[in-house]
Amino acid sequence: MAETAGITQVTDGTFDAEVLKAPRPALVDFWAEWCGPCKAIAPVVEELAREYGGLVKFVKLNVDDNPATPSRYGVRSIPTLLLFRDGQVLGQIIGAVPRAKIEEVLQKAL
Repeated sequence: MAETAGITQVTDGTFDAEVLKAPRPALVDFWAEWCGPCKAIAPVVEELAREYGGLVKFVKLNVDDNPATPSRYGVRSIPTLLLFRDGQVLGQIIGAVPRAKIEEVLQKAL
C-alpha cells in the first residue's frame, strides 16, 4: 500500500478493509492519470490530508486500474470525492471544487 503525503493508495481489492472498515471517516479521491481536473484538485486534497490526517483517512483510487469500486458507488465522472463513515457514504463532491467545499463535507463527518 503506497502512501504519499498522508494519502493511502487503494485498489478494488483493498477498498473494503482500508475504507469501509476504517476506524475513522475516510475521504476517497476517485481519479485517473489523464484527468486534468484530478491533477488540479490533488494539491488541495494533499493539504487537507496534512491538516485533517489525524481525524480523517485520505485515500486515492485510480479508476482506470480499479473499475469495480467506482462502478459500485455510481462514480461516472472524475474527480469524485466520496466521504465514508462506518461503511456508509456521508458526502459526495464531483469535479474540481474550492477547498472550502471539501472542508464543508469533511466537517459533516467530524
